[in-house]
Amino acid sequence: MGCGMGKSRPLQEKAALLIQRWYRQYVARLEIRRRCTWNIFQSIEYAGEQDQIKLYNFFGFLMDHFTPASSERNLISHIFRENEICHETEWEKYFCYKGVEVPDSYNGPHLTFPMSFCGVSKLMEAFRHKQQLHARYVLQILGETWRLLRNLPNINHISVCHTKEITICGDLHGQLEDLLLIFYKNGLPSSEKPYIFNGDFVDRGKNSLEILLILFGFLLVYPNDVHLNRGNHEDHIVNLRYGFTKEVLGKYRFHGKKILKLLQKIFSWLPLAAVIDHKVLVVHGGISNSTNLHIVSRIDRHKVRGAISLMVCVQYVSVLRPPKMTHQRNSGNGDIDGPMEGRRRVRSLTNHSSAPAHRNNFHRRSLHNLSVGNYLSCSVEDELKKRRRLAGFDQSYGEMKTSDSDSDPEFRERTEIYGREWKQIVDLLWSDPMPQKGCVPNEVRGGGCYWGPDVTEEVLGRHSLQLLIRSHECKQDGYEFCHNRKVLTIFSASNYYEVGSNRGAYIRMGPDLVPRCIQYQASRTSRELTLRQSVGRTERSALQALKEQLFVHKSDLIRAFQEFDPDNMGLISLRHWATATDSVLKLGLPWRVLRPQLVSRTHYGMVNYLQWIKELSITDILETMYKNHSNLETIFRIIDTDHSGLISFEEFHQTWKLLSSHLKMEISDKAITDLAQSMDFNKDGSIDINEFMEAFRLTPLSLHQASECREAFFY
Repeated sequence: MGCGMGKSRPLQEKAALLIQRWYRQYVARLEIRRRCTWNIFQSIEYAGEQDQIKLYNFFGFLMDHFTPASSERNLISHIFRENEICHETEWEKYFCYKGVEVPDSYNGPHLTFPMSFCGVSKLMEAFRHKQQLHARYVLQILGETWRLLRNLPNINHISVCHTKEITICGDLHGQLEDLLLIFYKNGLPSSEKPYIFNGDFVDRGKNSLEILLILFGFLLVYPNDVHLNRGNHEDHIVNLRYGFTKEVLGKYRFHGKKILKLLQKIFSWLPLAAVIDHKVLVVHGGISNSTNLHIVSRIDRHKVRGAISLMVCVQYVSVLRPPKMTHQRNSGNGDIDGPMEGRRRVRSLTNHSSAPAHRNNFHRRSLHNLSVGNYLSCSVEDELKKRRRLAGFDQSYGEMKTSDSDSDPEFRERTEIYGREWKQIVDLLWSDPMPQKGCVPNEVRGGGCYWGPDVTEEVLGRHSLQLLIRSHECKQDGYEFCHNRKVLTIFSASNYYEVGSNRGAYIRMGPDLVPRCIQYQASRTSRELTLRQSVGRTERSALQALKEQLFVHKSDLIRAFQEFDPDNMGLISLRHWATATDSVLKLGLPWRVLRPQLVSRTHYGMVNYLQWIKELSITDILETMYKNHSNLETIFRIIDTDHSGLISFEEFHQTWKLLSSHLKMEISDKAITDLAQSMDFNKDGSIDINEFMEAFRLTPLSLHQASECREAFFY
């Protein structure tokens, strides 16, 4: 017996080794699938941000190069806040809530002011049970928050004493469940438990406003212990695309417009960074090779600087566009007569070079005065590049140029100062780290820069700092160190892309300034899934999103495939399929690895691309419409100046003229009129947001409907 047992032991050990090897390979394959899935989600997300910036640059192009009296310019001028109130006394009146009555039928929380811990607790409990706060209390909280923020510096300097730990949270993106879970696990903010919330409180999730009201409530109760940094999504232009504008207007139909305007003001007053014990920098996005915290600390977030006869009004309401700088005459009695015809320095979010525009070369015009065919022959991006080149812009990141053509030295000097300040803010909110050395424009997002470990070393050393904590990027584990552990990314929105896609995390840091990351999953469903189930679920969602991207670009894909098919056989190699797909979508994905999930059949290593495209198709008529679905909704909300959810037929006509130039396609006036009338389902003479988006809803159409839609849209 003993001899038999001795012989079986090597077999058992061999079996154990085989099982271990198999399991390691199994886990490695799952990890590869998970990383590939992650790349899909992140690439699509950043492409959307880049598209938003391109669309905004297009409207900026219209504002800069069309006549002030043109209908297109007037239609969109409100998004740039050209006539924004500069006087704080006017805002005091705007924040007034006294005319808003709370009816007896209201069953939500009743708040008293000054705000108390009990009041914020009631607020959280109400939001946990899906109750809505009355507009009067919302306006009160916003007004008190605005008054407090006006007195805060751009960089909060925080001290962690021997008995305290500070908690740092990353992006929440409207996910109230994550915030409540953090408070449950870590404790509520108090004088003994300080917090830093590092921006991106809003957009994407459905409870952005509730998160803001809770954070503002704790800020009012503990102004020395709760710190809020601005993120790139605390920007009214970004909110137009990513859901926050729609959320507020949906929850507060009567007072939504006012609430949004006040929040835009509050966002521009949020601090930009925090420094803990003079050693740890906390900022939403990151830094660049020109980041200077001394300059950042001196920036006036809203300012009117005056000389004897000259006033320059500068506002950083949206960092997607450089501040509007205008000459204004001071009449001598303290009043501003109005803007003179001033010069604007046109800038790119990724190329912060500066130079005055040569106005004599820019013939201002209206779309109505242009030949549509000639205008559409040159893309907006090419036109923007051309005008930046004419303006003397350098292509290197961060370099500034000046021109002698500006006849006002004082104005030129101030413009250069404000341009450098704007660059500092953009870099802090939009930048991402990279493993390579150097500092280059962040062309993936369309804003800020990519900075390397050498830049981290230089900037931290120059400011006597030892660690940079930032957010801005979703990480699978909720956090990630890079740059020799001198940069720590923290992201607090779990299940960001899909249930099970990522964990959330927050940081605890004591007097030793050593960060301790605590992870969590807010969704019970994701906690119950096995690793294989979690990866499979997330992978299916990512592949579906990718197939949608392939579908909306199918016309471009066919043209790219045909370049590798000179004999029109309908077949191309897998290598050519991957090359063409990457050239069209520009997502930087491993297409040959993804091919088995995307291309179900091959013939001797060749892809029948026509059959593959046919399998992708939902309906060929809606390709262009679905491709620009997000742009359509964003444009609708831009044109809908009063946020009423309605646009007239004339506004609709102008909208499509703008979109046609953006898409570089011709649409006849008759087609636009017919399309508007067909969208007006209730025939009330205007188009609401539901009618507008329903017309482009991605549903199968009958052949007859498809034919009518094709005729109306394209002809």
